Amino acid sequence: MLRTQIEHHNYRYYVLDDPEISDAEYDVLLRELQALEAEHPELVIPDSPTQRVGAKPAGGFGEVRHRVPMLSLENCFDDDELAAFDRRVRERLGVEEAIGYVAEPKLDGLALSLRYEDGHLVQGATRGDGTTGEDITQNVRTIASIPLRLRGKAPKVLEVRGEVYMPRAGFERMNAEAAERGDKLFANPRNAAAGSLRQLDPQITAARPLAFYAYGLGETGDWPVPPRHSAVLEALRGFGLPVSREIRCVEGLDGCLEYYRDIGRRRAELPYEIDGVVYKVDNLAWQAELGFVARAPRFAIAHKFPAEEMPTRVLGVEFQVGRTGALTPVARLEPVFVGGVTVSNATLHNMDEVARKDVRVGDTVIVRRAGDVIPEVARVLTERRPADTQPVELPTACPVCGSEVVRVEGEAVARCSGGLICPAQRKESVRHFASRRAMDIEGLGEKLIDQLVDAGLIDHVDGIYRLTRDQLVGLDRMGEKSADNLLAAIERSRHTELARFLYALGIREVGEATARALARHFGSLEALVEAAEADLLTERDEDIKPKDRYPRLQSVEDVGPVVARQVCHFIAEPRNRNVIAALRDLGVVWPDIADRAVAGDSRLVGKTYVLTGTLEGFSRDQAKAALEALGARVSSSVSGKTTAVIAGADPGSKLAKAEKLGVQVLDEAGLRTLLEGGEAS
Repeated sequence: MLRTQIEHHNYRYYVLDDPEISDAEYDVLLRELQALEAEHPELVIPDSPTQRVGAKPAGGFGEVRHRVPMLSLENCFDDDELAAFDRRVRERLGVEEAIGYVAEPKLDGLALSLRYEDGHLVQGATRGDGTTGEDITQNVRTIASIPLRLRGKAPKVLEVRGEVYMPRAGFERMNAEAAERGDKLFANPRNAAAGSLRQLDPQITAARPLAFYAYGLGETGDWPVPPRHSAVLEALRGFGLPVSREIRCVEGLDGCLEYYRDIGRRRAELPYEIDGVVYKVDNLAWQAELGFVARAPRFAIAHKFPAEEMPTRVLGVEFQVGRTGALTPVARLEPVFVGGVTVSNATLHNMDEVARKDVRVGDTVIVRRAGDVIPEVARVLTERRPADTQPVELPTACPVCGSEVVRVEGEAVARCSGGLICPAQRKESVRHFASRRAMDIEGLGEKLIDQLVDAGLIDHVDGIYRLTRDQLVGLDRMGEKSADNLLAAIERSRHTELARFLYALGIREVGEATARALARHFGSLEALVEAAEADLLTERDEDIKPKDRYPRLQSVEDVGPVVARQVCHFIAEPRNRNVIAALRDLGVVWPDIADRAVAGDSRLVGKTYVLTGTLEGFSRDQAKAALEALGARVSSSVSGKTTAVIAGADPGSKLAKAEKLGVQVLDEAGLRTLLEGGEAS
């Protein structure tokens, strides 16, 4: 069949990099297929090589919720930082031998998710915020190196992760053609790729020289995933997906560094831009054991190449307030071209960095930009310092809302204390408040929160409970049924628990475990407020040593001076108290602990458990939540103080360590017995 023949040549060209025919011969085959399908339109199928472009321009991109989050990577910039990563990996796994890694070039492009069902491409999505991306399926279909149908016996569901990029030759050709037309030029291939992929008209995307390399997996359904990352990549190549030929399996730190230096020497000869190397632990069981921290995996790291640098002058320093209240000093610069873009602002990170580098207004500084990383001031050229430079001072009040700026002793970051009322933190405070482990308002996602805040419908979190059906129905992509579902979820959330409510307030340093400890200890919000007000007086007493301040809050398990201070300053802000009072007036209730009369709620207080392996009847989060609900502490590491290790299928090194230390080991049946109040063995 002609289609099969063309697909074979696509595979030889894009995946094997070993074409059997010339481009001209390929074009003859494609034109022949186009003519046949024009004559017999009933034979046209969505996966035909002729159907790469066919959709009309879109009115906007829909949302795609990633079933498996698309995480970013931690970065390292020198050999010592890479050595520290390798040491952490070996220590967490409890192994002394060299770790097997897969080393791959870090493409300077745009992360992409491809979803195949029964072998057919059904969805393409951007990374977005890692949880929700944009549906760009029609644009993805135009990229010739992405197969519309997988080869061989394809899984029922296979989500492929990879990078869309623009080859150097295509970028140069596209810019040359734009120059001839008098159009604006793209600054670099990365921006060109990102801009091309987010065109509302797929025909524009189709005209751009984009390519794709696969580097990992998302959702896999019931597909038996190979045990090693290197085998996964080979399997993807077998399905017809392009995988970089520069990927290598290496052993230990020395192997990683050898690969980094080799590809660094050949960087300029590669047909695409790279800004570093990515290392991933090859053993997938070890990857699972290492797990994740924040929004990045512990089993992988990006080793960036040295950044480009240029000198310029600091015209001023302003303070930006981030979504979490962090104040970041930003240098306003004389515009300078560095790393492929014109830079007029650069981060100074925090006041410790300002002091360490001794940055002053009027200084000449070196600005560094590495790939797509935010430009930063690398160092000051003190030899060029004029006499009239001005030092940078941290503001005492938030430049956005006027709340007190708090900087905990020993911490680098200063923060606005107006968590619930600061406009800069408004969207983040609402998102956190509505999240599953806080007030659990299903349907109130990030994009909808953006709309509600931007439209002025929510000023603070209490505004959630003032929303009306008419207001919601008037929003983009919000029909009557969706509005009713959201209002029902909001109504359900009015009845919550004290621990959930404390966590939902978004008090700095107060996570779920700390919120539960505060709720158990004080029993009511009023008692906590009273203790915080009393403790705040100790902060202002110079006769009391810092470690002895906040005695009432520090009497709570796992609450130290840093957490205590954050709680005190949050409660001391009158506008935060006003929002809490407004929530009460709107019917949000949280029974005091004493009123719940739930027997046995704290019977595991003082005990510590460690989870390892896969449990059949619980997810890891469910098991952790069940134990913590009874007062237990769930740790990530085994020690002599561990009460018991709960081991599921395929446990890692934690089980061996428990046996070595003589720590009790429970299976899943033992966990159930423990949760039900029996004696687990």
